Amino acid sequence: MKKTFLLGLLFIGFCCINSLMAQQKKKFKVIAFYTAKSDLAHISFVHEANVWFPKMAKEYNFEYDSTSNWENLNEKFLANYRVVLFLDTRPEKPEQRLAFQKYMEKGGGWMGFHFAAFSLNNSAIPQNWDWYHNTFLGSGEYGSNTWRPTSAILQVEAKHPVTATLPETFKAQPNEWYRWKNDLRNNPDIDILLSIDSTSFPLGTGPKQSEIWHNGFYPVVWSNKKFKMVYVNMGHNDMDYEHRYDNTNKSLSSSFGNPNQDKLLINALLWLGTGKKR
Repeated sequence: MKKTFLLGLLFIGFCCINSLMAQQKKKFKVIAFYTAKSDLAHISFVHEANVWFPKMAKEYNFEYDSTSNWENLNEKFLANYRVVLFLDTRPEKPEQRLAFQKYMEKGGGWMGFHFAAFSLNNSAIPQNWDWYHNTFLGSGEYGSNTWRPTSAILQVEAKHPVTATLPETFKAQPNEWYRWKNDLRNNPDIDILLSIDSTSFPLGTGPKQSEIWHNGFYPVVWSNKKFKMVYVNMGHNDMDYEHRYDNTNKSLSSSFGNPNQDKLLINALLWLGTGKKR
């Protein structure tokens, strides 16, 4: 009887261990939306992302899908995924926007890159989605940018799962850096995670003087405490712009392959994918 009892306990223990291991190994699913049109630097980033993320999926045990069909941004489709990525743009149709807002309000995860936060009135992409740009992102309209795409030294601003194991400062990949209309420091819902370190200045090479930053505070990665989200300003590769008219417009830089920047992205994705709060 005692032997049978002990065997039963061992069996239960074995089952519990297997169950825990299965939970740890359970994959979360990621869906990346993209447009990949018009801007060659953004197209270059999208193509790279759709190669890099599947590689990371195998290493870090998640599933990665991607689509350029924004009609998939609906409740039924999104229900299959823990994390949504916007690689280069945002949804434009009201029903797509509403589906995304509901997905986020119900606890979905999101990471957006570079141009996914862009909006500017009197442009092809006006600020006509207040919830997304002011409530969710908090940044409001685009303000200005550096030019040409150049590397910057980034500074960790807050302890967070996204910045875990990152050095206090590190050199990012070349990028077109954005400034925003709203000062995120004044928004209590926003956790600024990384900003441009002052040692980066002057940042940009012009030719316009307004495209070279000499001072100021510029957040480049942040999260909104009310949502499971991370915005990353990176996502614009340097290109051979001088030859853009003779079809030899090659990528001169990559947004991946930098150990610290890669770690930042993986940290963010795993934090979003676990569904855990800070």
